[in-house]
Amino acid sequence: MIIVRNQRLIERNKRIGNISGILSIIILGLGMYASFRYVDRIMYSLAALVLGFSLSQVGIFYTNRFVKSPRPDEELDASLKGLDDDYVLYHYQSPVNHLLVGPAGLWMLLPFPQKGKITYNERKNRWKKTGGNFYLRFFAQDSIGRPEQEIKSNRERLREELKKIPEFEVPEIKAALVFSHPDAEIEAENAPEPTLHALQLKKVIRKEAKGPNSLPTHTVKTVQDYLGLESRV
Repeated sequence: MIIVRNQRLIERNKRIGNISGILSIIILGLGMYASFRYVDRIMYSLAALVLGFSLSQVGIFYTNRFVKSPRPDEELDASLKGLDDDYVLYHYQSPVNHLLVGPAGLWMLLPFPQKGKITYNERKNRWKKTGGNFYLRFFAQDSIGRPEQEIKSNRERLREELKKIPEFEVPEIKAALVFSHPDAEIEAENAPEPTLHALQLKKVIRKEAKGPNSLPTHTVKTVQDYLGLESRV
């Protein structure tokens, strides 16, 4: 498998995560100092609290995705290790964050590090997670969110980009929710998009490549050539 990665973006976002985390600690510390030193000026400490908390949220977001190792892109690399070079895995170098292009088709991969039980509620048309990390839940960083909205917007964005290829019919764009935590328990066979553990991903991709919806070689190569085969460093 060929891996194409936007290393410049990853390094930039690492810096954002590190700087935001440090600044949040400094500002929260100044806010605490102000609350004791200037008791009659409570607005200073409140402003520092709001700004510091906002920066901490930014820091946690970027740290979880670009600082902590293994990063989501590295976990996807590991889960798909062993695929042949007919496949190209794009990280942050296409209209979507993680895109696999190969005989199995075009796959948008949405990585999730959360642990706990993952289910899909058909009545509410939503994914649900129970259990997990209390600390991250407190800071609103342990939620699955609304993957269906992200998939819809990403699918449209990718489709519009591939329409720019002359005389090219854009194939079906698939998506998968991939959970990498060892303690993630997936029970979402009824979900509209494949929802699975990272350990199952390669098996699903290989199965799709042998199925009726596999892509012909010329279609695969057209997309790969358009998106490029070299990383940005």
